[in-house]
Amino acid sequence: MARRIGMIVNPDAGLGGRLGFKGSDGRAAEARAAGAQDRAGPRMELALQRCHGRLEDVEILTCSGRMGSTWCPIEHTVVFETPDQTSAETTRDAVKALCDSNIDLLLYAGGDGTTRDIVEALTNPELPVIGVPGGVKMHSGCFAASPNAAAEVLLAWLEGDLLVSRTEVMDLDEEVYREGRWSVRMYGEAMMPASPRWMQGAKMRVEASEEDEVLEALGDHIREVLVEDSDRLVIWGSGGTLRTIAEGLDFNPTLLGIDVTKGTEQIGTDLNEQSLLELIGNHDGECTLLVSPMGGQGFLLGRGNLQLSPDVLRAIGIDAVLGVVTPAKMLTVAQLRIDTGEATLDAKFQEKKYLKVLQGYRTTRLLRVATD
Repeated sequence: MARRIGMIVNPDAGLGGRLGFKGSDGRAAEARAAGAQDRAGPRMELALQRCHGRLEDVEILTCSGRMGSTWCPIEHTVVFETPDQTSAETTRDAVKALCDSNIDLLLYAGGDGTTRDIVEALTNPELPVIGVPGGVKMHSGCFAASPNAAAEVLLAWLEGDLLVSRTEVMDLDEEVYREGRWSVRMYGEAMMPASPRWMQGAKMRVEASEEDEVLEALGDHIREVLVEDSDRLVIWGSGGTLRTIAEGLDFNPTLLGIDVTKGTEQIGTDLNEQSLLELIGNHDGECTLLVSPMGGQGFLLGRGNLQLSPDVLRAIGIDAVLGVVTPAKMLTVAQLRIDTGEATLDAKFQEKKYLKVLQGYRTTRLLRVATD
């Protein structure tokens, strides 16, 4: 008997990433009006293209239009009609329709909000799910590391090579998040094919009060080598590590946005893709991008910093990317993951095999770049 795979896309997930929105909940129309392009759907299409010709005795069940069939390059059956306007309730209705069709696994594209809606609607809580990362923020453990990784974990599960395990469903409070404050909690659990190689795992928030001296030393290094160079642009990635360091250097950083300094002057705060491109394009000197990997997952790019788009990264230059990692976070990061949203650019990072990370005053090390 053919295995039945349900497939669903949240068409609005990830729309606000490059615009500097901290999530797309309730802001899809605003994002599209500002020129945002579909993110979740094309990434689902990439995953299924990787599966093309490799699915035997498998039936794909999905939704019509932009919640499914638009992004499905292989033969499929529509079991849910997508309305003109979609919402979280639409997602839940579609999931119930797929479950009623006796699917064996659910493949979906979206972010943490989508995951919450899906898990809430599952009529069988033991049904395994695989998330294709398509949102702005993806802290839950049921996401694959990339669209290609989602395809590989699906194929491995179909071959019987992976066991199913339980993982956390997590999300941030977007209203609080947009105000620059961090409020993340666990909303439930989901079953997923267990694969340390292809599944990203849940994000860890790493806190270590004894690291004050380390953060101060990192700040001293960044000040002496980067900030005191008055002709250098320093682009500060998001996250608590870099915010603490920047505050120690008398800047006024955002916790969740992208900021830019030139010498001792802060010339950009919470910038979107277009603003970053303009600043970089008008600058003639050196440029350095500081980014800190996500604890537990190891993502340097592609999670919570979609403003750093492929165009922005090319303008900066991949050799100008410098990771910043404290010892506590280093214990949770075995390798660096890159998910820029463009396969050719991801491959350029992977070709380097290692990236430099700063871990103390004038102390760097090389960390391996993960591959699909």
